[in-house]
Amino acid sequence: MVKAKHDGAVLEKSQTGIKGLDEITKGGLPKGRPTLICGSAGCGKTLFAMEFLMRGAMNYGEPGVFMTFEETPDDLAKNFISLGFDLHGMISRGLIATDHVYLERSEVEETGEYDLEGLFIRLGSAIDSIKAKRVVLDTIEALFSGLSNAAIIRAELRRLFHWLKDRGVTAIVTGESGDKLLTRYGLEEYVADCVIFLDFRIEEQISTRRLRIVKYRGSSHGADEYPFLIDESGLSILPITSLGLDYPVSLERVSTGIPKLDAMLDGKGFYRGSTILVSGTAGNGKTSMSATFADAACRRGERCLYFAFEESPSQIIRNMESIGLDLSRWVKKGLLKFHSARPSLYGLEMHLVTFHKVIDVFGPQVFVVDPISNLSVAGKISEVKSILTRLIDHLKMKKITTFLTELTHFGGSLEHTSEEISSLIDTWLLLRDIELNGERNRGLYILKSRGMAHSNQIQEFLLTNQGIGLIDIYTGSGEVLTGSARVAQEAKEKASELAARHEVEHRLRAQERKRKAVEEKIAALRAEFDAESEELHLIAEEEQKRQAALAEDRLKMAHLRKGKPSAPRTKHLKKKRERRIR
Repeated sequence: MVKAKHDGAVLEKSQTGIKGLDEITKGGLPKGRPTLICGSAGCGKTLFAMEFLMRGAMNYGEPGVFMTFEETPDDLAKNFISLGFDLHGMISRGLIATDHVYLERSEVEETGEYDLEGLFIRLGSAIDSIKAKRVVLDTIEALFSGLSNAAIIRAELRRLFHWLKDRGVTAIVTGESGDKLLTRYGLEEYVADCVIFLDFRIEEQISTRRLRIVKYRGSSHGADEYPFLIDESGLSILPITSLGLDYPVSLERVSTGIPKLDAMLDGKGFYRGSTILVSGTAGNGKTSMSATFADAACRRGERCLYFAFEESPSQIIRNMESIGLDLSRWVKKGLLKFHSARPSLYGLEMHLVTFHKVIDVFGPQVFVVDPISNLSVAGKISEVKSILTRLIDHLKMKKITTFLTELTHFGGSLEHTSEEISSLIDTWLLLRDIELNGERNRGLYILKSRGMAHSNQIQEFLLTNQGIGLIDIYTGSGEVLTGSARVAQEAKEKASELAARHEVEHRLRAQERKRKAVEEKIAALRAEFDAESEELHLIAEEEQKRQAALAEDRLKMAHLRKGKPSAPRTKHLKKKRERRIR
């Protein structure tokens, strides 16, 4: 039970358990008060009422009574078993009580005073039998189908709503839409405390179910039209208002799956939880990039949800094998889930509801939509932008990395998205055609990438049997060459470089020969010099030995003569010359 404050009072609310409804009603339906559910045939009134009753009994311990004036309990049980609601089982457990009040219009005659006292007794007995907290009356028009007195109808409608309020049960009363009025009698919406209008519309052959809270006494509530989906699990209602710009951000980076592209994005890839857009003309490789990013996520052990609007899962898996990607193994491991559908299958709001539902069930870390441009067949550009804005905000709140592709057309501006969502994109990659010399090649560049340094270079984009490759395009001599022209130019430059390298090597070898010849000459001169030095050294040593021998002989002669040794001859001659000079 939820309590809502309003003007100092506290309004108790009963949670419905219907996905999305408790959010937009800010807690559920008014507890102990009647709520009117109105709409045309086939809009989902009975299902809405039954799910409210079943969820209350299963999830909140509030037994309920379903009183029908059109379908029998057996018919109801058969209708709702396909939605996972075991009505017979709930009845046997004493959580649900059903009552079919058969009214044949031809048997109802306006002969006197008309009142609903018998209905009150019958309904009160059913409530008491299981101590019901919730009640459904489906549909209210059947009670007055044979009456034409508007005053009686108005009086009894008021009595019915007041009776339900006096019993303190949280009630749902269903009613058919009237001509230019919410209901047939135009009074039910005034006496009910809460009025919810269901609409089933078809626009341009596309059907959409929408819900609107017309009024809610004592409580604020969402006032927009909300799309809702009916599937095997019941109703799903999606708020259409976008979330505030208060979602968390991450500093973690995730690989693109293409090493060269990671290098262009500051060497680390995308931010986790960011939104990436790849746009380009047909055949440029957008799906290949999507599949490569999905493959990289699965390699990291992350779950990837892939929405495809052009190809079936088996076709995508087969085609990606041509570039070396085996996506089937990730599908088998439960890491990759495909969801394929034509955009024209249903309206944009239903696509958004489906996005939300599958995301909540699968819980991916990476989300791929290929391509978003196909959504334009299901609605106007402004509507597509609204849907994508709400989707991107939802994914950012969950920190899911989003990878979108968009088909652009020849002749249009590449730096423009037809859905006008460029301001919502964190990283925008452009694939473009480069036509030259009779060839059509692909180029990739980064238009923007918020929060990181990124390359401003155009890279040639190649699809090979080993994946996606990025290589530098030729930009020398004022030319931009790709494909075979680039290969031919690179071969020419390689030959020139080889010839230049051979010339340099030849000159280096000649220089080496000269160096060796000079070194040999130096070695020969050094050897000659060393020989002469050695010979002079020997001569000097022999002279020293001879002088030593002469000195020794003189000493011996002096000793034999028993006198002093005479002065050397040289000294005697020197003294004689000195006397002559004098």
